[in-house]
Amino acid sequence: MALLDRLRTREATVGIIGLGYVGLPLAVAAAKAGYSVIGFDVDASKVERLYARESYIEAVSPDDLAQTDHLCAWTVDFEQIATCDVVVICVPTPLNQHREPDLSFVEDTARQIAAHVTPETLVVLESTTWPGTTEEVLKPILAQSGHALGRDIFVGFSPEREDPGNATYRTQTIPKIIAGDGEAAQALMEAFYGAVVETVVTVPTPTVAEAVKITENIFRSVNIALVNELKLIYDEMGIDVWEVIDGAATKPFGYMPFYPGPGLGGHCIPIDPFYLTWRARKFDVPTRFIELAGEINTNMPAHIVHRTREVLDRAQGRGLNGAKLLLVGVAYKKNVSDMRESPAMRLMQLFEEAGAEVSFIDPHVPQIPQMREYGIFEGRAALDPGRISDAGFDAVVIATDHDAVDYAALLELGCPIIDTRNAMAKRGLPMDLVTKA
Repeated sequence: MALLDRLRTREATVGIIGLGYVGLPLAVAAAKAGYSVIGFDVDASKVERLYARESYIEAVSPDDLAQTDHLCAWTVDFEQIATCDVVVICVPTPLNQHREPDLSFVEDTARQIAAHVTPETLVVLESTTWPGTTEEVLKPILAQSGHALGRDIFVGFSPEREDPGNATYRTQTIPKIIAGDGEAAQALMEAFYGAVVETVVTVPTPTVAEAVKITENIFRSVNIALVNELKLIYDEMGIDVWEVIDGAATKPFGYMPFYPGPGLGGHCIPIDPFYLTWRARKFDVPTRFIELAGEINTNMPAHIVHRTREVLDRAQGRGLNGAKLLLVGVAYKKNVSDMRESPAMRLMQLFEEAGAEVSFIDPHVPQIPQMREYGIFEGRAALDPGRISDAGFDAVVIATDHDAVDYAALLELGCPIIDTRNAMAKRGLPMDLVTKA
């Protein structure tokens, strides 16, 4: 097959659709492997920044862009799909307002591909979705191209496994699950991804690969919900859940530590489990365990607000109405700027609905960007950390434990600190003003 030969000799052109946290690192990795790359996005500002060698994602540095710019082109012109030998879909798969899967981005992208794709092209879906999407959604749309699937157009699924802020595992070093729709597609998947990443793990079908990704994130969601519930139980017993976890983590087998927090963030864990619960309804299969985990994790911001109200009442004899709060960290996890599904935004919303005045500091987020939700906060700027001593805060709430925060300076404010991440204790700081929540 000519396409297989072009993949093996790195003569193929690779199109990456969606230049976000998944697509941009993959585009750079493919270019580093020697492929010519065309990156597609509907956001023209991203294209402009990439041509200026300006990265908007921590996983891709300006040096990465400089090293690969001779192999990369960035565009909003989807007609250029016709020049690609491989097309990889890396677009969002959010939930709608009813917490049901929204595949509109995948479907719209697939229609663009169908309109422009040429014979001997491999089309790969990387967006996380419910098991069966490749077979039931992607393939029927691609069939509208008029090209025969499995002969002219080859289809596969390979779930993204990006972990923003993880310096140990990058796109090239994370084992890559792949599955082609048929033997020919599988061979093409192996040739392409085998050139881009260090380790390829083949599973039998795209549906299995889709289920692998969902399973990974449900595993995390359920275990985080478990420790969040344990935190509530142990708090009532006067037991520090962080000390319990540290003790349990010394067992070299049969235990894996997970840690509580103010809720779930990122694109994967808060969203992906609901893709399976939605899909399971088609088969009349209950998903009580998964739904309970989602309920516990979704309710954590409300618990933090309740604890903050209790702390203020105990320390100052007041509630949240009119209180001045400092929220420390608004990114969804430490040491990144990623705001997707950040529980800090829900905290800010709940605090302000209760009448509090909320300011925030975050060394990675100078101002709140445009988000699918929480539009009322867009553009709100972070407070200069050097000015927090003059603001007269009634309480501090640590939502994200960035390393670059001066935690000792928080103590100098002299007000109660509600710590959802165990940040103060981990740094050996005095705990007189600190409440773990």
